Amino acid sequence: MAATTTEFFPEISVSPPSHDGLKFWQFMVAGSIAGSVEHMAMFPVDTLKTRMQAIGSSSLPSSATLTLRQSLGSILKLEGPAGLYRGIAAMGLGAGPAHAVYFSVYERFKGVFSAANQNNAAAHAAAGVLATFASDAVITPMDMVKQRLQLKSSPYKGVGDCVRRVLVEEGIGAFYASYRTTVVMNAPFTAVHFATYEAAKKGLMELSPERVGEDETLVVHATAGAAAGALAAALTTPLDVVKTQLQCQGVCGCDRFSSCSIQDVIRIIVKKDGYGGLMRGWIPRMLFHAPAAAICWSTYEAAKTFFQELNGGDNSVG
Repeated sequence: MAATTTEFFPEISVSPPSHDGLKFWQFMVAGSIAGSVEHMAMFPVDTLKTRMQAIGSSSLPSSATLTLRQSLGSILKLEGPAGLYRGIAAMGLGAGPAHAVYFSVYERFKGVFSAANQNNAAAHAAAGVLATFASDAVITPMDMVKQRLQLKSSPYKGVGDCVRRVLVEEGIGAFYASYRTTVVMNAPFTAVHFATYEAAKKGLMELSPERVGEDETLVVHATAGAAAGALAAALTTPLDVVKTQLQCQGVCGCDRFSSCSIQDVIRIIVKKDGYGGLMRGWIPRMLFHAPAAAICWSTYEAAKTFFQELNGGDNSVG
């Protein structure tokens, strides 16, 4: 982590309002709400992505690549709609706190790095990267639990059973086996995401600023968020495949790796499935992140607006 939690918590009670007229804790609450809504709404698509990425193509009949339709059909036929939501409790426990850290750190450093120029794309990207380091430490353990529960014929009964068995059988390090990969993936993902979002939002606002009312602003946030999410997701799919393989290794037929080296995992995937193996699940990944980002950013901006109005009506808030 480039920054620790203790560096920020004092801001909650002793700092004046941050930029946008909000307190530090208000950014945290807005981010927590946005992250939870995003992941809960798009969870079935995330399950499809995990299924497609976890098992190599050579594990499938005739070495065929598992398609989105095949994955969805298999889950609905064998497990029913509930199979698409297996593991959602783990994400529910991790998404809120992780996004609270994510957005509050982002807003804190966006103001610091931007200085007088609030449209500085490089500052937005740098702030996003720092936010990623902090939030990934929070989300990685629950993300690992979530992905193991999402697997076909998962041996775990639920979140508690998975946590207990992993601790006993593999040790605490298993929860962070993919942390380095997650950071390496999410740093460029976040840099592209935030820079694209802020640039797209600015461009859309400038198209007809005199006509941008409350409804139009919501559309702008959603559109900019969708574009940012889709682009960032496409560019970082290979690393997401590596992350999934590391988190699910040794479970339900997934390969087990002798090390958590990104290069070693990539080499094994390419040897086994070819370079196409590194792009498994790219369609559901984009289908997840485009609407998820739209939902997340529009929810986040709406929560910020609520707090801004609340602060304007009651100066004691904070």
